[in-house]
Amino acid sequence: MKLLSIIGARPQFIKLAPFIGAIDRHNADDTVEMITHRIVHTGQHYDAAMSDVFFKDLGLPAADVNLGVGSDTHAQQTGAMMIGIEHVLQNERPDLIVVYGDTNSTLAGALAATKLRIPCAHVEAGLRSFNREMPEELNRVIADHVSDLLLAPTRTAMTNLEREGLAQRAVLTGDLMYDAVIHYRSIAQRSSMILERLELQQGAYGVVTLHRAENTDDRARIAVLLGTLNEIARDRLPLVFPVHPRTTARIATLLPNWRPHANLRLIEPVGYLDSVNLLANASICMTDSGGLQKEAFFLGCPCITLRPETEWIETVEAHANIITDCDTQRILGAFERWQDRYPNGQAAFSTLAAEQFGNGYAAETILLNLLKFLDKRGHTSAGPDLASGDLFSNTKPSGDEQ
Repeated sequence: MKLLSIIGARPQFIKLAPFIGAIDRHNADDTVEMITHRIVHTGQHYDAAMSDVFFKDLGLPAADVNLGVGSDTHAQQTGAMMIGIEHVLQNERPDLIVVYGDTNSTLAGALAATKLRIPCAHVEAGLRSFNREMPEELNRVIADHVSDLLLAPTRTAMTNLEREGLAQRAVLTGDLMYDAVIHYRSIAQRSSMILERLELQQGAYGVVTLHRAENTDDRARIAVLLGTLNEIARDRLPLVFPVHPRTTARIATLLPNWRPHANLRLIEPVGYLDSVNLLANASICMTDSGGLQKEAFFLGCPCITLRPETEWIETVEAHANIITDCDTQRILGAFERWQDRYPNGQAAFSTLAAEQFGNGYAAETILLNLLKFLDKRGHTSAGPDLASGDLFSNTKPSGDEQ
């Protein structure tokens, strides 16, 4: 049996790691059919700081194919990916491909597989920001509607799929990034030296990331956000800002005279283990990243989302995330609220995270449902379907369910 994963960006590398672990555990059982797993890296994130370091930190095997597509317009990038993926699929002829999240790599993989009539499973299906101006929203909606199996991380995602008439293809699985944080947090604590390197004290700094086009490509928005960050760093709390390469380029182009305050520390992008360690020890997180909102929630770090909406409404409903858009007064108000409530970070979100995002065994649940799907198409190695069980209890699946 052959599975093929399409990846291309940081969040997908993180999601892939627990899934590969589940495949390795499956293959260690000599009573089941072996799974051959191929990895195709589109090259969407090609910078070493955004790609290579994540493979190293997560212990991922090198991609079997790297398309090296790189950066371009959405249409050109997605088109180049589709051409490359189509060629790989025609050569490999996998039984099923797996796409992850909401990037152009996700869309390209889902479309290429569908046109070749190769079954496609979408991990992290059902997310909706309900903002069609976001490229990610278009990617995830289209990927859901063309994929054959929809693997939803939360009940909210399942509800979204039901509303769109996709319930028959959907399974509630839990969240792979939650699996990853549970597994790698202690490893990060032991091996990451970023606090020492930056001379940071637990609870005495905040973490910032900005990379989405709606913030970085709009001169007015990015000027407000950077001005607000300077104000917070100057008057309230030192901030650490790992800067995405595209954000660096936009600042240089749109605001060439802008300078960060001394307490707003702009650093190069960090790897996964350093990112986890930074968040776990921060007083606050301010971001426009979907993945970082979740990771902050999992790690007990209060979050401010610098967008008008979020696809991870669960973090807001759990009172762990405040949506402010790029409004300075709203950002400062949210900052003061979090500082009053959790002055050193370390919020008690762990029980809520488990209730919303699963029991830490999403990878096993996903793999078992892939096997069940393929079994219905003529394969015989499927395990039991975990979807009917209580995926969101804090108990490990029983021996018969592994």
